[in-house]
Amino acid sequence: MGKPYPDIDATVRAFIDAQKMFFVATAPLAGDGRVNVSPKGLDSFRVLGPKLVGYVDYTGSGVETIAHVRENGRLTIMFCAFEGKPNILRLYGTGRVVEASDPGFAALIGKFETQTHPRSIVLLEVTRITDSCGFGVPLYEYVGQRDQLIVSGERKGAEGLLEYQRKKNATSIDGLAGLRGV
Repeated sequence: MGKPYPDIDATVRAFIDAQKMFFVATAPLAGDGRVNVSPKGLDSFRVLGPKLVGYVDYTGSGVETIAHVRENGRLTIMFCAFEGKPNILRLYGTGRVVEASDPGFAALIGKFETQTHPRSIVLLEVTRITDSCGFGVPLYEYVGQRDQLIVSGERKGAEGLLEYQRKKNATSIDGLAGLRGV
């Protein structure tokens, strides 16, 4: 069992800020639905308060996280130290999705550095924070962020991304509703 924290204090925040990637995990309510784990990067994560975090969600080939969060709100975010002292940090709580077309998106997006045409911001109201040893996590040397997502978004442009979202992001692989604003 890991060490619990009452909120995102300076130590927890420093660990989060030092990580180059994180993972989000969600699941639908249906027992035969698929559990989803997605890696994220591109400096998209921000601590917004002692119990509030969020990340910029860019257009991708799936929409599982958005669909699952919309259905039931369950969301876990995990950070692993791939460099330096071993550590794993998990943030558990209730998620909420703010699409680019939603009221309030413009005010929220200003809290993030964005790369190209974000489709949403995923927020997490944190209810539990724990860390664990991370002794089994391998060491990796950070080389840099990939640029394919950024280049693809710039190539497609705003209208091309909306068309892609209409085709690929309207429903999840389990048939749950995905993006609303497309």
